[in-house]
Amino acid sequence: MVPQAPRATARRILVAAAPGEVRVAVLRGESLDAYAVWRPGAPDGVGDVHRGRVSARVPAMAGTFVALPGERAEAIGFLPDTSGGAGLGVGEAVLVRVVRAAQGGKGPRLAALPPDDAAGLPGAGAPALLRRGPGAVERLAARYPDAPILIDDPALAASLRPALGPRAAHEPGGFDDALEAEIDALAATSVALPGGGAMHIHPTPALTAIDLDAGAAISVRGGKTAAHLAMNRAAVPELARQIRLRNLAGAILVDLAGLPVRQRSAVGPALAAALAEDDLRPRLLGFTALGLAEILRPRIHPPLHEVLAGPHAAGLAALRRIAAEAAAAPAAIPGLRAAPGIVAALQADPVALAELSRRTGRPLRLEADPQLTGWVLI
Repeated sequence: MVPQAPRATARRILVAAAPGEVRVAVLRGESLDAYAVWRPGAPDGVGDVHRGRVSARVPAMAGTFVALPGERAEAIGFLPDTSGGAGLGVGEAVLVRVVRAAQGGKGPRLAALPPDDAAGLPGAGAPALLRRGPGAVERLAARYPDAPILIDDPALAASLRPALGPRAAHEPGGFDDALEAEIDALAATSVALPGGGAMHIHPTPALTAIDLDAGAAISVRGGKTAAHLAMNRAAVPELARQIRLRNLAGAILVDLAGLPVRQRSAVGPALAAALAEDDLRPRLLGFTALGLAEILRPRIHPPLHEVLAGPHAAGLAALRRIAAEAAAAPAAIPGLRAAPGIVAALQADPVALAELSRRTGRPLRLEADPQLTGWVLI
């Protein structure tokens, strides 16, 4: 159960740990206000400090490609000239910080480390990770400095307490069913709106398209245009909240419901005000000739739909299920049969399987089955 708190606007941070994955929910009163996933064995790298090596200069892109250390092979990041890439030569070592995670098929974005931050760090040698950036718990703790942090795993609480102090407290129970359902809904492409409307969210490689559908929410009383205007304005807070919770970023186009193109700018002030509550400060750029609202939100961490996709995410979901079943019935711990890609992803994670073994007291029986595309417990 989620720890009970007075119904108010005060925030609290709930942390639910599973093998290889930590989910962090920020509640404002009883409303989910922010959400993040942290995978200790495969962090997104934002904030990491590396010693990299210049692999290529790209004048046409006004920047430099920098080789970074990787588990199996070097990764390649991009260092713009405006962030310290100007004047570097191929083969030169450079101290850099990751300022944007790899996402959308592109490598991480880098910035050269300022001299004050670089003091004492070894600047010569092969590419190497010198310092990890903050995880999701530390990041959200810094964003909400007055919020208590309730962590359901005692080992994780103990490891975070030196950095977070007495704010980090062990509180068993994790997320309650209502919060789990709300988090699960973040993977869906459609969101119900009050009064019968709906929001449809469709990420693409180039942009995210969001369509507002009035559905049964419109009453013709008072005029159809006025009803559509009221419906769109009422949907704006949830639109901004879904953008924030799903960490949608880059170009976002919103097709408002039912309004004539010339009337759509009337929703602009409400939309701009709702976006202003986002710490990343997304900007409403205006409306296109087709009446689509143009929003630009900075890309830093990967969007949630990318975090939840792929064999690693599927494997960690399976481990979370196994850990829950093992906690309920320690004498009957299931094994896992999964697609080869899922098995390989779990075996490549240096944390997840070891953490499950710590919790259950035995190694996981793990089988690869080429006939499967997902996983089953055995």
